[in-house]
Amino acid sequence: MERPYTLLAVASVSLLIGFFFGKILGNSSKTSYDLVDSSDEDDSRNITSLKQINPNHFDEFKLVLLVRSDLGMTKGKIAAQCSHATLACYKTLQKTNPQLIRAWEILGQPKITLKVSTYDELLSLEKRAIESGLCARIIQDAGHTQVAPGSATVLGIGPGPVAIIDKVTGHLKLY
Repeated sequence: MERPYTLLAVASVSLLIGFFFGKILGNSSKTSYDLVDSSDEDDSRNITSLKQINPNHFDEFKLVLLVRSDLGMTKGKIAAQCSHATLACYKTLQKTNPQLIRAWEILGQPKITLKVSTYDELLSLEKRAIESGLCARIIQDAGHTQVAPGSATVLGIGPGPVAIIDKVTGHLKLY
């Protein structure tokens, strides 16, 4: 009979110790992120249109990540920037259209990486995505490693209906 109480006591103490160390280490280890993410800002040109897409009217959803090929980023840098873009899009839609996020999650969170050649092409596709009612987030690098500060590295579009996203990005090649 004493064994379950001992297990409970050990688990409780472990939880408290973990919480305590997390608080201490979490506050003392401020990091400098290699990212300038404007996704937390209230972007009225995009936020208002995101609620219009009803996921019940579509069967397939995906997120596309448009990577600038002219910057010469390494595979690791590209992976990090794509992760930033995925999270920026997710956070935006979590606030504006959580049903769309849920539909994408149910289908396994499909993500496709595509190639764009220039900054101007990235901006043009961002504009088309927004006009189509899609979430579009450009990631700008802080410039601590491989690219100049403020460089737009990746554009995340979606998650959204494949039918709508393909009208914007269907002509692009896989990265």
